[in-house]
Amino acid sequence: MKNPHDFTEKVLGVPYKSLDQRTQKVARHIADRTHIARNTEQEFDAQTTLGQRAADAVATFGGSWTFIGIFAAILIVWVVLNTFILVNVNKVFDPYPYILLNLFLSMLASIQAPIILMSQNRQSEKDRLNAEHDYEVNLKAELEIMLLHEKMDTLRQAQWDELLAMQKQQLALLALIEKKSVSPNPTNPSL
Repeated sequence: MKNPHDFTEKVLGVPYKSLDQRTQKVARHIADRTHIARNTEQEFDAQTTLGQRAADAVATFGGSWTFIGIFAAILIVWVVLNTFILVNVNKVFDPYPYILLNLFLSMLASIQAPIILMSQNRQSEKDRLNAEHDYEVNLKAELEIMLLHEKMDTLRQAQWDELLAMQKQQLALLALIEKKSVSPNPTNPSL
């Protein structure tokens, strides 16, 4: 089956031109008997820019326990250092409400949030591509199974036809044997 138009008419019962682009692609792969599976991860990663890879690295690190531990340690050191200087020198570089620390935290959040969103957008695009690929693979598998069922039905029908022909021959032979056994044989009266 080399023509996807014939395949879609035969199996799906719809014209090839009425199918969406992905289904047409699957029909072409089935008609050509080629595989449709591919490594979407490798394809997607080949198209990434330096900024996108950096955003992924920042999002990966920013969402890790290592980042949380380092961040908590910095906050504790900041507070302890301010308290130690206040107690020993009676002066601090960032007094109690820690306004400078809040400024740094706000700046970090304002820079980190869009970078994490960029990474999440890339991940959702990757997930969408994987879902589309999964759909194509599943559709091809389903259509191949339908073709196998059709072939099995054709083979089974051929076997039934062959069995019926054999049965007719056997019935004809039985009728002939019965006819010979009922009619007297003039040459041999014992039969």
